[in-house]
Amino acid sequence: MTEYKKIFLDTAPIIYFLDQTPGFGDTALRVFESIVKNNKPIITSVITVEEYLVYPYQNNIPEKETAFFDFTGDLGINILPITLDIAKKAAMIRARYKHFKAMDSLQLATAIESGCDLFLTNDNQLKQYSEINCVTVEDWQ
Repeated sequence: MTEYKKIFLDTAPIIYFLDQTPGFGDTALRVFESIVKNNKPIITSVITVEEYLVYPYQNNIPEKETAFFDFTGDLGINILPITLDIAKKAAMIRARYKHFKAMDSLQLATAIESGCDLFLTNDNQLKQYSEINCVTVEDWQ
């Protein structure tokens, strides 16, 4: 999957890789190897930070927080804030796709507003969003 200029990483692929989630960890490793080899800009948002760090904070596992920031730093992942323009775009997305969750809409809006042309997720329902190519970890080739 090298036909993109800038990729947005949703939270699930990062969880799969860092936590070596059974059934997804090895696939996520291959995806990230491909992304690194492709050497294109990688974006995520502060939403990903919030979503990933809940488990380590709940279970007092500080090394998972360290692993997360080492991973994002090593890959040069740009972690973007939620701006007013992103919030407005997310509201437009939710108005059109009523079953999308607020966090998912914010992630999609961040991807769009930052110029990404690929959104890597593992949420199949997001593939119906037509403004950006949404690909699941399972579908990565």
